[in-house]
Amino acid sequence: MALSYKARRRWALIILLIGMPLYIIFAIAGVALLFSYTGRPSIVIEFAIYVILGVSWVVPFKKVFMGVGQADPDAAPSNPK
Repeated sequence: MALSYKARRRWALIILLIGMPLYIIFAIAGVALLFSYTGRPSIVIEFAIYVILGVSWVVPFKKVFMGVGQADPDAAPSNPK
């Protein structure tokens, strides 16, 4: 079942305002917990982990974010004079 344009916009807003900050908190806590057991790695490895985590969060939500920034395709076309 495909989401309507309005539903996708709402879900994108919820994901960005609530889900993303929660993901950041859990990602930082998870990496810190991992490094507390193994010791701190080099800055390059730590940076690579954060880059991978920073990009991978959007993969499950790709369909939600597609076309959200464009005009509503379901709206009636406006007739400018």
